[in-house]
Amino acid sequence: MARVYVSMGSNIDRDYYIHAGVTALREHYGRVSLSRVYESEAVGFTGDHFYNLVAGFDTEQSVRVVAASLRDIEQQHARDRRAPRFSPRTLDLDLLLYDDAVVNDGALQLPRDEITRYAFVLGPLAEIAGTERHPLSGRSYAELWRDFADKDAQPMWPAAVEIA
Repeated sequence: MARVYVSMGSNIDRDYYIHAGVTALREHYGRVSLSRVYESEAVGFTGDHFYNLVAGFDTEQSVRVVAASLRDIEQQHARDRRAPRFSPRTLDLDLLLYDDAVVNDGALQLPRDEITRYAFVLGPLAEIAGTERHPLSGRSYAELWRDFADKDAQPMWPAAVEIA
């Protein structure tokens, strides 16, 4: 059984798509651990604020099947893959970690480099997986978050969103 962590974000009809994304993950994977939902400014483009969170779950599916399932869930929720990389999103699901797998083959990167680059990824990950360790650095996510240098440049705050 593999432990998987997924970053989830939306800045188009955020309440709807964040709830729909969590529901879809639960339908596919059963019990899902969730961080709080955070709000942050768009990064890399001018746009509406995002809601972001991290979800964790266990699965017997292979890493490739999980990645394909996440893409399918995005597509079912009106994700436009033709849009530029930094643009508004209905639902963005990024596979961050699959146990301690290290993969970088052009189609898949694990662990995702966004973990150590973006507050809206690392903060929620540290919240639900703080004692787990980054497969490359060996540092815990709580340590990485504590030492994250760009917190002021990448503000985020808890959103008024409840997910049951």
